[in-house]
Amino acid sequence: MTTSSNEQRPLPKGTEIRGRWNGKQYRLERLLGLGSNGHVYLASSGIGYRSACAVKLGFETSELQGEANILASLDSSEKGRVPFLLDVDDAVIDGKNIPYYVMRYIPGSPIQAYLRQHGPQWLGVVGFRLLERLAQLHEAGWAFGDIKSDNVLVGEYGRVELVDYGGASAIGRSVRQFTEIYDRGYWFAGSRIADPAYDHFSVAMLWLHALEGKRLVQLTRTLLPQNRHPRELMKLVRSNARLAPLESWMEKALNGKFENTKEASEEWRSVFRSSQRLKAPEDRVPRWMAGLLGGAILLSVSATAVWLLQ
Repeated sequence: MTTSSNEQRPLPKGTEIRGRWNGKQYRLERLLGLGSNGHVYLASSGIGYRSACAVKLGFETSELQGEANILASLDSSEKGRVPFLLDVDDAVIDGKNIPYYVMRYIPGSPIQAYLRQHGPQWLGVVGFRLLERLAQLHEAGWAFGDIKSDNVLVGEYGRVELVDYGGASAIGRSVRQFTEIYDRGYWFAGSRIADPAYDHFSVAMLWLHALEGKRLVQLTRTLLPQNRHPRELMKLVRSNARLAPLESWMEKALNGKFENTKEASEEWRSVFRSSQRLKAPEDRVPRWMAGLLGGAILLSVSATAVWLLQ
C-alpha cells in the first residue's frame, strides 16, 4: 500500500537546482505532492524561468530511475505524442546528491473533484478516455497498479492523464503499490499480479468511490474480511441511479471478465450510449458532450502530457 515518507523535507519556494550532468536549471515554485518515494514540485525552467514543468525529487536513485525507465519506454512506444519525460539528472542539495526527473506539467483535477465540480454527466467521456489511456499502457507491457482518484487527473473537456507512475508494474510481476480500497486482493477478487484486469477492477472502484464514496467506506468498516467480495460491491452499483445503467460493465470489471482493455473501452462506450437512449430527455447529456465521446472514439486518445502528483 502506498504510504508517505518523511525522508526528505519539502524544499522552500524559490529553491533553484542545477543538474550535475547536463547543467539544466529549475526553480521550484510549489509542492504538488508527497509520494512514497519522492516529492513533486511545480517548477519553472528555461530562459527567465518562463516554462512550467513538474520535477520529482527522489529518495532512492534506483527507484526513481525505474520510474524514469517506464516513462521513457512509453515515449518510445507511442510515436507522435508529446514526450512524458523531459530530463533525468541529479543535483546537490544541502550537501547531498538528490536524483530527480522532469516531466511536462498540465493542470487538472483529481477525478473525484472533477465530477463533483462539473457533474456526473461527464462520466461517459472521462471513463472512455481513461480506458483508452490504460489500453496504451497495457499494450506497452505495463499495468498502472495504483489507480485511485488522486492519480487520475482530468483537464479541460474531460482530457485524462494518469499520474504517479511509481506504482506501474510490468505485466506478470507483483503489483508494486496499491491502495486497499481499490485493490482486488483486498476484495478477494483476484491476485496482486499485475495484469490489465487488475486495472479494470480499480477503474470500477474509482466510479464507486466517486459516486458512492460514503457507502463504500461504510461497507469497508462493517464487512468482515471473509465477507469481502465483488457481489457486495455490485449491491452498491445496483442501488445507484448513475451506476445502475452500467451494471453489466461494472460486473465484468469487478470479476475480471474483459479479454483486454480495448474490449473494456468499447463496451463502456456501448453501455454509455445505450444508457443515454433510455433516459428521459431532461436527464440526457448535452448533444455537444455526446459528440466529445464520439470524437474521442474516432481519434482515440492522444494524451498531451503527464505530470506527477506524488
